[in-house]
Amino acid sequence: MLGLTQSYVTPLALELKATTQQIGLLASIPSLTIALSQLVAANLSERAGSRKRFILPVAFMHALMFIPVLLVHFLFHNSVWWLIGFVTLGAVFNSLANPAWGSMMADLVPERLRGRYFGTRGMIAGLITLVFFFIGGGILQASTGVDIFWGYAILFGGACLFRLISVFFLSRQYEPVQAKQNENSPGMLTLLKSLGSTNLGKFILFIALIDLCTNISAPFFSVFMLRDLHFSYLKFTIINSASSISSMLFLRYWGRRADTAGNMAVIRFSSIFIPIVPLFWLFSTNPVYLMGANVVSQFGWAGLSLCCINFAYDASEPSLRTKQLALFNATDLSACFVGSLTGGFIAMHLPVLFGYQLRSLFTLSGVLRAVVILVLLRRITEVRRVPKITTWQLLTGRFGNSRN
Repeated sequence: MLGLTQSYVTPLALELKATTQQIGLLASIPSLTIALSQLVAANLSERAGSRKRFILPVAFMHALMFIPVLLVHFLFHNSVWWLIGFVTLGAVFNSLANPAWGSMMADLVPERLRGRYFGTRGMIAGLITLVFFFIGGGILQASTGVDIFWGYAILFGGACLFRLISVFFLSRQYEPVQAKQNENSPGMLTLLKSLGSTNLGKFILFIALIDLCTNISAPFFSVFMLRDLHFSYLKFTIINSASSISSMLFLRYWGRRADTAGNMAVIRFSSIFIPIVPLFWLFSTNPVYLMGANVVSQFGWAGLSLCCINFAYDASEPSLRTKQLALFNATDLSACFVGSLTGGFIAMHLPVLFGYQLRSLFTLSGVLRAVVILVLLRRITEVRRVPKITTWQLLTGRFGNSRN
């Protein structure tokens, strides 16, 4: 499902003649609605009586939402706005299940194995995503010059089918007994107010601000390649494949290290790369160079993305985990909304840098990421008992002489 869709929604919008501002809205509006949905997701899961009983129907509805997306060009006038609406609705259905699913997985996977398990899981998922990313790019390339929208219809129709298959496997998954909440457990508003005073709350704010700064530029790399550089779908697919392949490899690499060295050790090191990533796009438009930039990017992002959710699992309380993960998602996605909306509206008002306005946007994003990391990262502490290690030990995975 992901391989056929996640990199091709923005290109579909460009085929529908979306403006830069509409691309920003396509990225930001789903983030806002998802964030709002997270505020009720935990309560809806509790009312369903079981996490799995709540996950299955919303995952099924998510699958069905690919159908109007594939029909948008054929049935609707002002297609871009309809696309934004259907993508938003599908994203909400998908996201409603996330806190319950995360809570269930945290109960299923022992703490000492989470890095390796989710790293291996990410590697397997990445391989399948990569295969179907190439298939999707090939379908679009073959459709160019015939009717590109039939190519998109095949992609999103396939995504619907594969999502339905995933719902079947979710229905076969074992659900462990969930820890009971205290009758006087805090509500979402109380948890929200404590964001700045707890270790988990500070971490949530850190990730949210990183993603805000990242989303100022993130939706526009596809625009830069397809609209400004006039890359073909084939070239676009090959460049993005470097991200998928390297992420797949680095997830397992970081997972093994996080289990021993702790999630924060990986997060602190991988965060060094996060501000540098958009700056690579300033100096060359050579496809081979951009592929290399994507590899370096994923070395940092794979470590941060894997360990941030594992840290949230570790730092959350079992009885409150669904609510705390919902708050994590709501805060982060609200920040993504602000970032994407900001990027969409300022992109065309920035000065040209090295021949392109979007390069100014990439630079701004990188600088802001650096500020957030320098100010906030040192305020967060590891919650597990882990050995003290050097950077060399972290990179090589040799922890024999480490001290607790």
